Amino acid sequence: MTTQDFLYACTLIALGVLVIAFLVIAARIIIGPTLPDRVLGLDMLVATGIGFIAVVAVKTGYFLFLDIAIALGLVGFLATVAFARFVLKRDRPPEADPDVIDTVHRAHPPRSTPVKPKQTVRARAGGSPS
Repeated sequence: MTTQDFLYACTLIALGVLVIAFLVIAARIIIGPTLPDRVLGLDMLVATGIGFIAVVAVKTGYFLFLDIAIALGLVGFLATVAFARFVLKRDRPPEADPDVIDTVHRAHPPRSTPVKPKQTVRARAGGSPS
């Protein structure tokens, strides 16, 4: 067995494992009882896609695919952060959101003590003030 035969066998095994992982992850996304399960499944699906790209890059010898895998990893990370932020905010009422409260306070700062309007007494033209 030469090294090329060994590399070919390893890439086939890796692709087989990735296909099984893809099927399990797809089942988790479809069945997942909660939204965080589905978000985690999508994150793992991105990681599996990166694995596919890396194995294909090794198998074909065209290593430019690794740059694509790195870019996909960055996009997957940003998507995971956005999904996590969405999951955290979806059950909270808008009043409980600190960003909204902070924005409201900047627009209308709370007063420390209530200000009473000054009452001025004007004298009538022909008599005493009443």
